[in-house]
Amino acid sequence: MKPDMFRQPVSILVGLGFPAEICSVLDAYRHLVEWPASQRDAAHSVALKACRAALQGEIEAETARGLFVAFAEKHDLLAPETNAIAASRLRRDRDPHVL
Repeated sequence: MKPDMFRQPVSILVGLGFPAEICSVLDAYRHLVEWPASQRDAAHSVALKACRAALQGEIEAETARGLFVAFAEKHDLLAPETNAIAASRLRRDRDPHVL
């Protein structure tokens, strides 16, 4: 495995709510660089610095991943897990009282 690859991808929502898999530090870095300047904040800055440091081998990729996940959570970008969606649909199919 490449040193900048995440053990587990981070699923985020992009564009009109389409899921995208962020599989590496480089993917996360690219996403952060493209983030609109008007929406950048401290979480963005920390995640971007962590990705730069990971790309330079100064910190582990998983450390940068954790900070990218924190950024994504703050900005409500994390995609819902497909298992949770499937379970929700199953409950609706079996119980007419569940919305």
